Amino acid sequence: MDKPILIAGHGLAGALLAWQCERAGLDFAVADPGGGGSASLAGAGLINPITGRRLVPAWRFGEFMPCARAVYREIEAALGVPLWHELRVRRLFADAGERAAFAARHGRGGLAPHAGAADAAGFWIDGAARVDVAALLAGLRERWRRAGRWRAEAVEPVAELARHAAVIDCAGAAAARAGRLRFVAWEFAKGERLELAVDGLEAGIVLNRRQWLLPVAPGRAWVGATHEPGVVDPAPSPAARALLVAAARGLAGDARPLAVTAQHAGVRVASPDRRPAIGWHPAEPRLGLINGLGGRGALWAPMLARAWARHLAQGEPFPPECGVARFAGGASIAAGGDSSRKTGASSQA
Repeated sequence: MDKPILIAGHGLAGALLAWQCERAGLDFAVADPGGGGSASLAGAGLINPITGRRLVPAWRFGEFMPCARAVYREIEAALGVPLWHELRVRRLFADAGERAAFAARHGRGGLAPHAGAADAAGFWIDGAARVDVAALLAGLRERWRRAGRWRAEAVEPVAELARHAAVIDCAGAAAARAGRLRFVAWEFAKGERLELAVDGLEAGIVLNRRQWLLPVAPGRAWVGATHEPGVVDPAPSPAARALLVAAARGLAGDARPLAVTAQHAGVRVASPDRRPAIGWHPAEPRLGLINGLGGRGALWAPMLARAWARHLAQGEPFPPECGVARFAGGASIAAGGDSSRKTGASSQA
């Protein structure tokens, strides 16, 4: 039997890659130490077709969203737990600049088909969703444990190459900060969210004005997220807590009682062009990566994981707009290994 593939990291990218490897019949193992600072667990799993103060349509939403829905529904059925929740977003204008941005983009048709006309306070966004990331990661982790594929430990990906057909580094901020991936000028941003006890919010509706307020169950909601560029400390902060409590009160109504029940923080990683990065390391022929998902992991990870599995199993090339070759240079990637090759990994008996 050929050596297995090792997936280093079990956030969204690593978990979905493992799922796709299982679907493709590839032999694999997953290594993850657990612990805090995970952007996947700190995030809300939100997928929104229109984001930011400039009301920018999510990149390639029409391609990524159908794949995301199909993959999460597939895992949902396999695990027997609800993971995929369709949402509408009530986007409230924070200032005159946002109102002007809406008028300009809507007038050019740039927000169709997800946003209709605005009213005095804001507008509605259709086609959003939330993935229950914590339930997904826990369910898949138990699946890999039962199959004997789980290693609850931190690993050094380069050192693991001798024992594996390939190592795919999915460790997010930890990987991006390590020396082995410094050929990309990664950008970091800390994000935090709160869990709240609060009654009376309408199910399935996200309220958004700079921050968002998301009901997740009767009497429970999340509020997020902060954005601190350049900050890599994953510890929850009092300043973020105060900012998010104020945002939640403003969105829910100052008279509505609410209490903080938990606070989460993580470090997101983005590439210089704000697109994800997948492919082979330019200097290590069997070291691959998925990184640079920023705040779009729930949307992008399913298709990226599928692309990796198809590459490993069938030799399909990576999508060039997501390929790490755009940073390392096509020649150096080819020197590390042809981007259309197979790894030699095989199905597990």
